[in-house]
Amino acid sequence: MDLESIPGVGAKTARALDELDDPEQALENGDVAALARAPGVTVGRAARIARGAIRREHDDPGGFLATDRAREIYRQVLSLCQDRTVTDYAAHRLETLYPSPRRSRIEEVQDFSRRAIERDPHPDVLEAFEGVEPLERPGDVRVRDRCLATTDAERYAEAREAIPEISVEIVEDAQGLAELARGYSTVVAIDESFAGVEVEGDVQVRPDALADPADVVPERPLAFFARNRERLRAAVAVHRAVGRGGDTDSQLNATVDLDALEHGLERLDDDGTVAGDPELDRLTVAVDDLDAVAGVAESVANDRLREAIEERDVTIEGADLLSLVERGAGVDSLLSRELADEFAAAVEAARKHLIDALDLDVGEAELARHVFDDEPTFPVERDENATARLREELTVARDRRAAQLKRDLAADLAAQREGAHDLVRSALELDVELAVARFARDFECTMPEFVWDGDDGDEETGFAIEGGRSPVLEEPLEEIEPVDYAVSGTTLLSGVNSGGKTSTLDLVASVVVLAHMGLPVPAKEVRLRRFDDVHYHAKTQGTLDAGAFESTVREFADLATGGEGSLVLVDELESITEPGASAKIIAGILEALAENGATAVFVSHLAGEIREMAAIDVAVDGIEAVGLVDGELEVNRSPVKDHLARSTPELIVEKLAQEGNAAFYDRLLEKFE
Repeated sequence: MDLESIPGVGAKTARALDELDDPEQALENGDVAALARAPGVTVGRAARIARGAIRREHDDPGGFLATDRAREIYRQVLSLCQDRTVTDYAAHRLETLYPSPRRSRIEEVQDFSRRAIERDPHPDVLEAFEGVEPLERPGDVRVRDRCLATTDAERYAEAREAIPEISVEIVEDAQGLAELARGYSTVVAIDESFAGVEVEGDVQVRPDALADPADVVPERPLAFFARNRERLRAAVAVHRAVGRGGDTDSQLNATVDLDALEHGLERLDDDGTVAGDPELDRLTVAVDDLDAVAGVAESVANDRLREAIEERDVTIEGADLLSLVERGAGVDSLLSRELADEFAAAVEAARKHLIDALDLDVGEAELARHVFDDEPTFPVERDENATARLREELTVARDRRAAQLKRDLAADLAAQREGAHDLVRSALELDVELAVARFARDFECTMPEFVWDGDDGDEETGFAIEGGRSPVLEEPLEEIEPVDYAVSGTTLLSGVNSGGKTSTLDLVASVVVLAHMGLPVPAKEVRLRRFDDVHYHAKTQGTLDAGAFESTVREFADLATGGEGSLVLVDELESITEPGASAKIIAGILEALAENGATAVFVSHLAGEIREMAAIDVAVDGIEAVGLVDGELEVNRSPVKDHLARSTPELIVEKLAQEGNAAFYDRLLEKFE
């Protein structure tokens, strides 16, 4: 696949996508989460790329939303779905759903929507989504305490590509390995020729090392899981919440062992080190506390020895004192002769404190005993060489233990990496589905029925809405009166001011846009044709100047000559110029649209005049006001077919005629006939 052929994908983005394991599959599936794993590609950018790929796959020319108001309706209904997501990912993912004229795309999303509206958006599941985000790359992992060694230049290049996290060195022989071992804690020789070579230090001969990078550099998988630990825990929580809710249809991808994944994450610290191992903790504390504990042990010995000296009366014969002085002996000799037992007890107390405080095992304890020498001295001081040997032993044991734990945990988690991606992706996609399910429930939606091109009766079908409620109205759903409305061909919609004509156009636009997105629509039942595009012209504020008027007429001229398959919704076009001229222009536009087979609804207060001027029979529907109640219009919101609705002034005059001076008001009423 030529990635640069996707709309919006340039050379730089194509190179980033090429780093994915299977970019073509991700693009075919509209997998925003997978696309967002490409370097430098945000979730929002991934959604736009996926949308471009979908358009190309379905040979979608775009431009379905042909006017600003049509695009505004789309943004409003999309926003209503996005408002019902929990994760930012799902909100971006919904942007891959757009109104399309292509049957293949509509049916593809309809399959998704039918599954979605069966979901149960249980509160526990929605709460569990907090913290679920697409998995991230951990960034560059660099390990400096070990290296790979080889004698071959080609093998060197292969090693650098396979395991870039550690240094790769070229050596000539075993002596070169020995030199590396003095600078690295571990050297991994990857040539078979080094088998059987004995070199001082931690030198491992592993010709198969490049086949199992995680064993050589367990930090690689551990860094990934450490970076995404909370995201994975949140995804696991979603899965378990779904299970508790009993919605088996919503079960997430089960290619990962949840218990094993959770256990592995519990053993992992934020910095990628292994946590929760008592032996590693013991060795780490021993290395960190060795100097401090040895200092306390010195004090233990000296305090005991000082007390012993203070409590003893030591008598020295003159000859003995002379002999000690002549030999150059000092207090050490005196201690050896007079306080040998007390000194031994003091040193033993220091050793015991050192061993107990550091919780040393038998072998380590034997080394620790050499930290305090048996030779009497005061004050008692540790042997720095012996202390260094003990520290080295503990450090090696700690590092060996940590390395083994890393390898074990990395092996456990590395096997679940792909499953972890599936788990998070499934959780995120479930949020998308639940958003659609919540939208469908909140607006009492149904799946629309399309009359496809070539089906019987297609040429006579525009749209038919039963029990529709506009989702873009700000009133609560229960306060919106359901509307029934069906149109085939071109129609004028008349009605009183504030009677709901514009709301009816908004309902029609919302239903048609949602249907062509493949989503459920806010109505009891909907049947419609497949439209090529939607032209929704909102009411113009004030009369247009000559230039704007010319531009508007040109736009309708283009539509009239190529509008077959279009849905045209126009709200009070007569406001563009004088009423008399407007009626003539609208009549001409309706004639052209009717000839081209477009479906059109024109809201107008000049419906009667337009019908008289048109050279064809123009259908006129009316939103009828049934009367005035306390000064407020009482309106039947569903348009009445083939009925020119009475105006608000006519209703007011009729009301006045009933109250008095009937002769005058009856004369006025005659003018409306």
